[in-house]
Amino acid sequence: MTLGNLREAQEGLAGVAVRTRLIEVALPAGGTAWLKCELEQPVGAFKLRGAYTALRRLSPTDRARGVVTHSSGNHGRAVAWAAKQFGVRAVIVMPADAPEVKIAGVRADGGEIVFVQHRSERVPTAERLEKEQGLVSIPPYEHRDVIAGQATVGLEILEQLPEVQEILVPVGGGGLLAGICAAVSGVAPEVHVTGVEPEGAAKLSAALAAKRPVPVDSPHSIADGLLPPQLGAIPWSCVSGVVSGAVTVSDESIGAAVRYLHEVAGLRVEPSGAATVAALLAGTPVRTPVVAVLSGGNVDPGIFQRLVA
Repeated sequence: MTLGNLREAQEGLAGVAVRTRLIEVALPAGGTAWLKCELEQPVGAFKLRGAYTALRRLSPTDRARGVVTHSSGNHGRAVAWAAKQFGVRAVIVMPADAPEVKIAGVRADGGEIVFVQHRSERVPTAERLEKEQGLVSIPPYEHRDVIAGQATVGLEILEQLPEVQEILVPVGGGGLLAGICAAVSGVAPEVHVTGVEPEGAAKLSAALAAKRPVPVDSPHSIADGLLPPQLGAIPWSCVSGVVSGAVTVSDESIGAAVRYLHEVAGLRVEPSGAATVAALLAGTPVRTPVVAVLSGGNVDPGIFQRLVA
């Protein structure tokens, strides 16, 4: 994860990924925070950056074989969207209980969905399809080119707010956290990077305690994008020794953050994307100026209305 590698990913995303806004909002307890609005991407989430970078870096021969991935939604849509830009096939393995808005998004971008009943079936199913159909795997976080693409979020933050002291990052499998840690390490190592995760899926906390990725039992949360059972091995190699710590947030506080972002900033943020703001609203001590990454905005209308009511 050299800085040159990350800069190349940034150049490759020019005209493809949106350079999303960094906006300042007042916090109820006083002070302000800056919000990195990745919900503004064409697919509604930061995942476009990594998916497109990974597909772009494939050889034309490999890319023409088509790609396969597993995802609860946002990465799957991003891979489908990127594959559409290159005119290649994309097969997306999704859990049957994935949010309808994310299923519809994958289909709208031409992805072929293969449903599984249990989240634990996603990886083996994707691996089987890869072998049987000769597809190229683009996993959601266990992939260096995907992480390089996600790192461009961090590069942009450091360009938009050079005086930033801390960046709060939602943690699923760790791809976004790994990318931002890599960007900070290369450009501004004095900046603190803190992972934020649901109480019911605290895999970064578990990894920091064990000094290696370890699975958590029965991950659960309204933040459906943050439910991988453990941190990826490649993300951990980028995060270990760089991340400043982990903060856990309750589902109640995540819901309150969705409502706050709607009322104060007029933003439609999914629960996974609002986790960082939940940490701020809960009074987590941070260094200022602080940036909270809003990772996505793909939330089913019914769930959103229930949370903001």
